[in-house]
Amino acid sequence: METKTFEKATILNFPKLVEYSDNGITSKRVLEKSTGNVTLFSFDQGQKLSEHTAPFDALIQVLEGEAQITINHEPHHLKAGEAIIMPANIPHAVDALGKFKMLLTMIKEA
Repeated sequence: METKTFEKATILNFPKLVEYSDNGITSKRVLEKSTGNVTLFSFDQGQKLSEHTAPFDALIQVLEGEAQITINHEPHHLKAGEAIIMPANIPHAVDALGKFKMLLTMIKEA
């Protein structure tokens, strides 16, 4: 994962800021703070993040394409323009149904 964040006070076109990688997943950190972070992701078709948990809530916003977001073993089909909140400490997974880009915002408890 890239550690460089983007410049502040500039216009960001998120889908254009992360490229697809053949048979892979690409990520770019947009913001990183002690209270959470914002990361851009691109997934090639068939790529996935296997089931895991996180100790804080996370918001997925689909920027391009479609994905299946599974939360607590319940699948949710999302397409560009849609978003879902994954609750803290609940198992979740991400499966690309085609090439897909998302913005992930993680908020930590104070």
